[in-house]
Amino acid sequence: MNKSKVYYIDFRADDSENILQKLDRLMRKAGIDKIDFQNRFAALKVHFGEKGNLAYLRPNYAKVVVDAVLQRGGRPFLTDCNTLYTGYRKNALEHLDTAYLNGFNPFATGCQILIADGLKGTDEVVVPIKGEVLKSAKIGRAIMDADIIISLTHFKMHECAGVGGVVKNLGMGCGSRSGKMEMHSDGKPQVNHKACIGCGSCAKNCGQNAISIKNKKATIHEEICAGCGRCIGACPVDAVEPLYDSPNDKLNKKIVEYALAVVQNRPQFHLSFVMDVSPFCDCHFSHDRAVVPDVGIFASVDPVALDLACAEIINKQPICEDSVLAPFKGSPDYFNAFHPTTNWRSMIEHGVRVGLGSDQYDLIKI
Repeated sequence: MNKSKVYYIDFRADDSENILQKLDRLMRKAGIDKIDFQNRFAALKVHFGEKGNLAYLRPNYAKVVVDAVLQRGGRPFLTDCNTLYTGYRKNALEHLDTAYLNGFNPFATGCQILIADGLKGTDEVVVPIKGEVLKSAKIGRAIMDADIIISLTHFKMHECAGVGGVVKNLGMGCGSRSGKMEMHSDGKPQVNHKACIGCGSCAKNCGQNAISIKNKKATIHEEICAGCGRCIGACPVDAVEPLYDSPNDKLNKKIVEYALAVVQNRPQFHLSFVMDVSPFCDCHFSHDRAVVPDVGIFASVDPVALDLACAEIINKQPICEDSVLAPFKGSPDYFNAFHPTTNWRSMIEHGVRVGLGSDQYDLIKI
C-alpha cells in the first residue's frame, strides 16, 4: 500500500520569500496543479470565526488559495454551513455579518461567500454514503453543487472530538443544521418552555406536523418528529434546543462519514494550519493562548493522513509554560491528556475503515 504524502512548510521567512509565497509553493508541491479547475466551481471550506474569538485563520491565507484557483481557470467561493448552537453564525445573515467583521469579504479574499445551507440552515442535500453508522448525510447544498472541494483548517484541540482538524472541518462543518444535530444527537430537539413565546414559527416550519401549541407553549411530539432540525432555525428566541447526547466515539464516526459524503467522487485538496493551537473549538466566543509553539502549514489530498500528521507533530512540541496544557508536561498525548473523555484516534481509525484516507504517510518538508 502506498503511503499518502503530507507536505509542510515552517513559518520562517525572509526578504526572498514571505509566508504567503511559501504557501503558494506548498500548494504547488502538494499537487494542486493535478486538479482540473477550468470553468469548475471550487468550494473553499473555511471557518469564518466567532465574534470575539481571534484564533480563526486570517483572510490573507484564503486569498492565496483563491488566487491559485482563479489562475487555473476555476470559479472559487468561500463557504461554511450555519451552526447548530445559538451563536453569531446560526443563520446566513448573522453568519455573513460575522465573516465580514472578521475580514472575510470579496474585496479581501477575491471571491464571494456562500453560506452553504441557506438562510436558516435548511438548504441541504441528502447524500448517500456507505458508512458503518449512517447511510446518508445532510450536507449544505452549495457545497454539494461544487465540482471541487478545498479545505482550509485551523488545527486545534477539541473538547468533544479530541482534535479539530480537517476531518471535523469537512464533516461537522459541511453538515446542515439538521446534519449537525444528527451527528451530535441520537434523539430529537426539545422546547425550552421558559424561553418559548408560543409564536408558532416552529410549527409552521415543521414538515411532519409534529409540533403543537398549547397555552402559548410549543411541544414537539417525538413519535412524529423526523429530527430534521428546521424548528431550531425557525425559532426567533432560540427556545428549540438540540440534544448533545451522542457519545464522543460515535460522534467521531459520524463526523468521518459526513466528511466522506463531502469528498467522495470529486477532486479534493486540503490545507491545515498548525498555528495558534488553542485548547478548545473556534466556535467559542473567546480563545485561550496557544498550548504549543506554531509549527507550520500542512497540505495533502488525504484528510486522514493530514490530521494524523498534524496531531503527531503537535505531540512532539514543547508545551507553552503559561498555557492550560502546562500541568500535562511529559504526556505522550496532549489531546487525550487535556480532554480525557475524548479519543481522537477513533476518528483516524474509522476514517481508514470507511475509505476516507490512510494512516500511513510520508511527511515531507519543503
